[in-house]
Amino acid sequence: MAFMLSLLMALVLVSYGPEGSLGCYLSQRHMLDARENLRLLAQMNRLSPHPCLQDRKDFGLPQEMVEGDQLQKDQAISVLHEMLQQCFNLFHTERSSAAWNTILLEQLRTGLQQQLEDLDACLGPVTGEKDSDLGRMGPILTVKKYFQGIHVFLKENEYSDCAWEIIRVEMMRALSSSTTLQKRLRKMGGDLNSP
Repeated sequence: MAFMLSLLMALVLVSYGPEGSLGCYLSQRHMLDARENLRLLAQMNRLSPHPCLQDRKDFGLPQEMVEGDQLQKDQAISVLHEMLQQCFNLFHTERSSAAWNTILLEQLRTGLQQQLEDLDACLGPVTGEKDSDLGRMGPILTVKKYFQGIHVFLKENEYSDCAWEIIRVEMMRALSSSTTLQKRLRKMGGDLNSP
């Protein structure tokens, strides 16, 4: 019995090693994936944005929330996950396949999926607490509202090439802002779930 207890304790201590708590750590690879996703979005440019400038719109990117210091760690993880999930969903819509080079689109989807999987280890313990916590839900609802406006814009513009180009540029802006949040989370240390 004492041996089993020692073995369990050793396993717990190994779990909380340099990689962070139970795998909850944003690795350097996570940051490389983020940069690669931005590079892919830049490559997906199919047309000059000049004819599309008249259709531009301010979608209300919650930039100060994503780049600022006002979020606690668990909120920051939830917001980052929601941003990536919504972006992933956007590029998985049926209409997105017709708008982009399928190889680049698939690479982007894979990169976003990898980032989401990295965050899942951090998100699990966080969402296991109170999802209805208003402090956490406020920022999440803001992100959802932002992406809802993007979907409405695409629909109103009948998923035109110009509409997708405007959204591509907007997603570059959104993902670029989210990298600031990712860097902040990495600086907070390996254990992202500590208070």
